[in-house]
Amino acid sequence: GVIILNQTHIGEECIINSGVIIGSEGFGFNKNEAGKYVKIPQLGNVVIKDNVEIGANTTIDRATLGSTIINEGVKLDNLIQIAHNVVIGSDTVIAAQTGIAGSSKIGARCKIGGQVGIISHINIGDDVQIQAQTGVINDIANKNIIQGTPAIDFRSFYKSYSIFKNLPNFESRIREIEKKSKK
Repeated sequence: GVIILNQTHIGEECIINSGVIIGSEGFGFNKNEAGKYVKIPQLGNVVIKDNVEIGANTTIDRATLGSTIINEGVKLDNLIQIAHNVVIGSDTVIAAQTGIAGSSKIGARCKIGGQVGIISHINIGDDVQIQAQTGVINDIANKNIIQGTPAIDFRSFYKSYSIFKNLPNFESRIREIEKKSKK
């Protein structure tokens, strides 16, 4: 049940699980003079280097021009969408239900949790860890650990979360203080 389309190059010792589609057209449209969306031709290809594993029902779109590249040793879980012109650095691992929008660059040795969304044209450095359910909307420098939507440093995220979950208690305490101050 694997579909590998034209111009796809696959390296040595790769594992491609059932339902994978490699080399389909990316999601590219522009409006014409009449304001209608018209398909942008997707003329590029997909290059998968050696020792890559691709989980079931993952899709990897071919580039608009040039190549979508999955580098050596990358491990992709099930149900991942990799859009046109994405480059994933070597030895990066990505968990299920992650979507990477077009022309994003992921560094080497990154760890990306499940249900992560990465918008287009983002550059993520090497050795970055992205916690599950994170929305990445800005470039991320090397060796950062991020979480949340929009993504922030994971320590700041947990500190903010601990405050957020206590807001009802804080509100009650503030109301009591206000009542006492009016007397």
